[in-house]
Amino acid sequence: MRVPLSWLREYVDLPATETGRDVQEKLVSAGLEVETVEQLGADLKGPLVVGQVLTIEELEGFKKPIRFCTVDVGRANGTGEPQEIVCGARNFAVGDKVVVVLPGATLPGGFSISARKTYGKTSHGMICSADELGMGDDGTHGIIVLPPEHEVGTDAVELLQLVDEVLDIAVTPDRGYCLSIRGVAREAAIAYGRPLLDPALLDVPAPNAFGHPVKITDPFGCDRFTARTVTGLDPEARSPIWLRRRLQKAGMRPISLAVDITNYVMLELGQPLHAYDRSRVQGAIGVRRAERGEQLTTLDGVTRTLSAEDLVITDDRGPIGLAGVMGGANTEIDDTEGTTTEVVVEAAHFDPVAVARTARRHKLTSEASRRFERGVDPQAASAAAQRTVDLLVLLAGGTAEAGVTEITAPAAPRTIAIPADHPDKVAGVTYGRETVVRRLQQVGCDVYGQDELIVTVPSWRPDLTDPNDLAEEVIRLEGYENLPSTLPRPLPGRGLTARQRLHRRVGRALAGAGYVEAPNYPFIGEAVLDQLGLDADDPRRTVVTLVNPLSDEEPALRTTLLPGLLGALRRNDGRGSHDLALFETGLVFRPTGQERAAVRLPADRRPAADQLAALDAALPRQPRRAAVVLAGAREQAGWWGKGRPSDWADAIEAARTVAREAGVELSIRADRHAPWHPGRCAALYAEVDGAETLVGHAGELHPRVVKAMHLPERTCAMEIDLDLLQRAGDGVARAPRISAFPVATQDVALVVDKPVPAVEVEAALREGAGELLESLRLFDVYENAEQLGDGRKSLAYALRFRAPDRTLTVDEASAARDAAVALAAERTGAELRS
Repeated sequence: MRVPLSWLREYVDLPATETGRDVQEKLVSAGLEVETVEQLGADLKGPLVVGQVLTIEELEGFKKPIRFCTVDVGRANGTGEPQEIVCGARNFAVGDKVVVVLPGATLPGGFSISARKTYGKTSHGMICSADELGMGDDGTHGIIVLPPEHEVGTDAVELLQLVDEVLDIAVTPDRGYCLSIRGVAREAAIAYGRPLLDPALLDVPAPNAFGHPVKITDPFGCDRFTARTVTGLDPEARSPIWLRRRLQKAGMRPISLAVDITNYVMLELGQPLHAYDRSRVQGAIGVRRAERGEQLTTLDGVTRTLSAEDLVITDDRGPIGLAGVMGGANTEIDDTEGTTTEVVVEAAHFDPVAVARTARRHKLTSEASRRFERGVDPQAASAAAQRTVDLLVLLAGGTAEAGVTEITAPAAPRTIAIPADHPDKVAGVTYGRETVVRRLQQVGCDVYGQDELIVTVPSWRPDLTDPNDLAEEVIRLEGYENLPSTLPRPLPGRGLTARQRLHRRVGRALAGAGYVEAPNYPFIGEAVLDQLGLDADDPRRTVVTLVNPLSDEEPALRTTLLPGLLGALRRNDGRGSHDLALFETGLVFRPTGQERAAVRLPADRRPAADQLAALDAALPRQPRRAAVVLAGAREQAGWWGKGRPSDWADAIEAARTVAREAGVELSIRADRHAPWHPGRCAALYAEVDGAETLVGHAGELHPRVVKAMHLPERTCAMEIDLDLLQRAGDGVARAPRISAFPVATQDVALVVDKPVPAVEVEAALREGAGELLESLRLFDVYENAEQLGDGRKSLAYALRFRAPDRTLTVDEASAARDAAVALAAERTGAELRS
């Protein structure tokens, strides 16, 4: 909503020193989103005057028509002599009044005017168009031709209202009343503590039986309809300059006098109106639902096939307009022919939901629909119709007929009961009853009661429906900036849950390991599941589909974290970042097929435990997971030595890093699981509730997946279930134990058959070494048929032994090592390499 400050001042007596920036600050403090303050004419400098064309000489021999004109500008040029001006426009004639800018002036954009020679003549100034003066689209092309009543030499800057400030307000859906000068003026009046000169306070004649007949068959869709008739209009009458300029500043294009007046009143009062050429309306005006398949040609020239849910305006022929959206072409006021002398003015109140659905169904958004969707004051319809009639009589010489049609559906005012201290509890500030009552009355509410207030909501605030809405009004008018910044005081024993603590620890651990967090939207489509190579019966293909997705290409909730992470990796790689290590923690959605229909919870009280349980039963299973993806170099090359690329082992190590935060030791086994490479895929197991359970997978992605998703070669990934890890752990983060005694290191090289997994050898060594073993690390894998034999490999481990209470002897460390080797030999057939 664009609000000219000069227009706003008509209804609020703002201090003369207040600028648009000052008003912006006040309105922002009151909760309105004033995005910008446009300074119109800030760099405009005169002389800019009204002139009258005396002569026109057509100059020949040029590529385009050029005219040499003499213009009477009175004494504005200091001499009183006609001003000689060269002009290329052709929409004016001798005797026309035009806008002339004289040498020494500056036009918007810093364009300085001086006498200059052009086309063989000297031009002493310019005859101006609307664009050159920064007036915007005025509906015409070429030079501004003024009405003949303006005197020569008059200051055109003031006449055309070229200097002003315009506030551009982004009106939120709950503030529909601010889509009008009246609504913004109300907020400004409250902010400055000044009275509001309400433009809707007009003397309106009582309805009678002599107005234009109206028949409403859908009172729910239209609960109020006012019709007034004006006759004897001058078809040659045009909108005056002040009216056209206010429309232009508010962002609307002047069209014709009758249409301009309805638009002006809509901007002023917030009530959309429509004017019908009475000679083109046949019979009574009606409001009903459309019949399926009916057609209507709207004012934009498009023939639309109507739905049975569309609310339409009709006459005896059928639909003549989409209610609250746009009128029909068959009753349009045709200004080009100049034949309209009688108009019927419609001011109605339509159901916001019906208007919104019609506008979206036909992809037809209008200024009227924007207002009806957000809530229009139904009590303002009569005043808006009267204001329109008054302007038609004043500016077009018409006569208002005595007939007044007004049809209203009975409706009681909405009341809300609210404790007087409720805003205090919401804000954590003591306002007191007097402040609460005063602020609610400023909003327009009627307030009664002492400790329990009975508040009657004004008709222009349909968004006020419960006590919290009223509390918000008090708080915003008292100033959000005046709320103290106090931290909440949690009760003892409250804080992060074990699940939340694990989530945070995992994030910190992965970040410390060099991974960058990359949160993604939780939406996927069928195409990405195909790219991952999932089988038709893979449970990850069973998804929860959204009713109203943000994108038709991603209509479902994710069942795995990998699609989002791999998409982020692909985008970053395409933008030049080739060494990548990304991670994400979050929920996936795995429906079981046992979900029930969701129940509607009450809004006036806390739901009961069984209601909350029923709501939980309607949700799919939502396990929390962690995932990483890697590509490029894991260690950079430099003066310190060679780097190395990331590989499947790094993905497995990321899983171990996550598991350590849960206090869990993972078991690693080879596996075949999409989307991983069949020979470089590890299944991750942990002991959950006494049973070994699969908790995730890690490794290198399948080459077909890499190709389908346009990923870097040898991309690796890991995904693990944090909820299962939490159940597997003891829930307590263990601090590392630091011993003051020295460590004893023993290295062993064991020869085993190639199919034997290193993890099995490691598990046997750990168990056989006993409590003295502090750590175990595989530092070398060696294969040589000549030395080891066919199908054999050597695994070299570094074993660190330490006692918590003494220094170990060589014999103790050797005995622990020998016990470890013996158990490994027994379980895996390992032999100690000489």
